[in-house]
Amino acid sequence: MTKAPMMNAGAPKTRRGVIGMALGIAVVVGLALLPGMTAPAAAEVSATAQKIADHFASIRSMSGEFVQFDARGRQTGGKFYIQRPGKIRFNYDGKAGFRVISDGDSVVLENPKMKTMDLYPLSKTPLKLLLDDRIDLSGNKVRSVKEEPDQTVIQLVDKSSFGNSKITMKFDPSNYELKEWTITDAQGKDTTVMIFNVKQDVKIDQSLFAIDYKKNLELNSKKSNR
Repeated sequence: MTKAPMMNAGAPKTRRGVIGMALGIAVVVGLALLPGMTAPAAAEVSATAQKIADHFASIRSMSGEFVQFDARGRQTGGKFYIQRPGKIRFNYDGKAGFRVISDGDSVVLENPKMKTMDLYPLSKTPLKLLLDDRIDLSGNKVRSVKEEPDQTVIQLVDKSSFGNSKITMKFDPSNYELKEWTITDAQGKDTTVMIFNVKQDVKIDQSLFAIDYKKNLELNSKKSNR
């Protein structure tokens, strides 16, 4: 993809929206079979899932741009960077400067305008699935795989990682590259993310993945003392 829709730049309205976006990317590679599938269907899903997993495992770094659409049709966007193992960054456009960063150990959701930094262990988030050197296909996450002439559509469910939400991803069938994904929450509301201008196996400035732990401690100490 080389072009993106016109958008109104700005920070996500809620941190949940950013977490949702991150989940959408992360579970791209967390593919397995749901119990109860027939043998022919299971074999087809397994082969497709493995091809996609192998493709992502071979990519050591990636950068590009994204556009995000929420359930009301509002648009926001920015740039993203990924490097194995364990590193990721999303920079949202707009004055707030919202960003999501993983340094290999932790993931932080930072809003400089609101002076908030929410920190989580990487190992406790689905992002670990995406960022590991080896992509683990265990689990029971794939609900369906639909192969069409112009796209391959995979729908995932995993209550242990994202509750009652569903993830629907669309891939280019010619090369299995991710085109877009939609997260449907428990209330049936969709958030869609499209990626474009993607470059693979690029050299990325390692400072982009740095987390300011001292700043995080200071901000959260102030918050707890209010």
